[in-house]
Amino acid sequence: MTTSNEKPAPRPMLSVREALDTLLAAARPVQDMELVPTLEANGRVLAADQASTIDVPSADNTSMDGYAVRSLDCVNGGAVLRVAQRIPAGHVGEPLEAGTAARIFTGAMLPPGADAVVMQEQCELLGDMVTIRHTPTSGEWIRRTGEDIGANSTILAAGTRLRSQELGLAASVGLASLPVRRRLRVAVFFTGDELTMPGEAPGGVLAPGAIYNSNRFTLRALLENFGCTIADFGIVPDTLEATRATLVEAARGNDLIITSGGVSVGEEDHIKPAVEAEGQLNMWQIAVKPGKPLAFGEVRNDSCGAFFIGLPGNPVSSFITFLLFVRPFLLRLQGVTGPVEPRAWMLRADFSLPKADRRNEFLRARVNAGGGLDLFPNQGSGVLTSTVWGDGLIDNPPGRIINEGDIVRFIPFAELQH
Repeated sequence: MTTSNEKPAPRPMLSVREALDTLLAAARPVQDMELVPTLEANGRVLAADQASTIDVPSADNTSMDGYAVRSLDCVNGGAVLRVAQRIPAGHVGEPLEAGTAARIFTGAMLPPGADAVVMQEQCELLGDMVTIRHTPTSGEWIRRTGEDIGANSTILAAGTRLRSQELGLAASVGLASLPVRRRLRVAVFFTGDELTMPGEAPGGVLAPGAIYNSNRFTLRALLENFGCTIADFGIVPDTLEATRATLVEAARGNDLIITSGGVSVGEEDHIKPAVEAEGQLNMWQIAVKPGKPLAFGEVRNDSCGAFFIGLPGNPVSSFITFLLFVRPFLLRLQGVTGPVEPRAWMLRADFSLPKADRRNEFLRARVNAGGGLDLFPNQGSGVLTSTVWGDGLIDNPPGRIINEGDIVRFIPFAELQH
């Protein structure tokens, strides 16, 4: 039993898995849809299934430069045939008569009567006669009608985030435009009276205690990578009143608010009470290193509302927690229905980490020439050089030491930034 003079027991920190589950369960995808040219749809999320109205290939065609033949004319491995026609891609040939061949080029439609293509390296041309030094089988080097895509088949599912591959596939069946969900609108602001923008320090000399606001550049670039429309409210003074006012303004017309700094429990950390005053805080403090003071909630009033994620102020913590938590949340908000968590590889540790941490550590590492992992020597949450030096993150579970030669879970930065 707790007396009136006793402080309540601190809420236990959420595990990384619990935090991710909380975020993804809360995500509500944007519903607005727009039709955009396929050429401009890179990175967007499909709002509806897409089907092909045609077969691909649309007709039997050759996958090789060579000679279209009737296989029955070439049973002895040395048939001599008259070259009766020439068929480049995009042209239609005449029916192939017995005892003749057609010079044909990759992608060209097979002429009626031909049932095989012999590659040109297996043929010898003299005048208008070609010697076929091969015994072809029916169907050799032929791409059949619809073998890639059948008419009326679904080629892309709703909820797919479009990459170059998907855009090429859509274009291959003639889709000039695609229905996609609208771009996510994200507001950002940064707290801390110590923050200064590059170029603003008088004479290029920082005032005592001041630091450059690197998080503004990192987070904006990450949001741009995910195709978000950004409303940047800049640096907000370290007061509860200013923080509350900015939260309310940022919630108008935006889907998500992201802040950096001010989410700890110090006297100058105003994010937590500000969010609780203007909405609700659903999650705070995660058993992750770096990045423990990450907050999630909503800012709501009668006229507006937006999700809220408060990131730590330390630059490495801000960067890593964005990749681990904000990234999958953004993808769900954008309407992605497939897996949103990054793929990982099991690689050999070419280092030792003799001291375990009670939190889930994400260690900056890079792949060496031997296929193992080297660890950046300083894993501090303010050492931004580690993120440039590294190729990705080692996902080290709570309480685990790493011995040289152990196999560890490695998540490349390339998996975390798309």
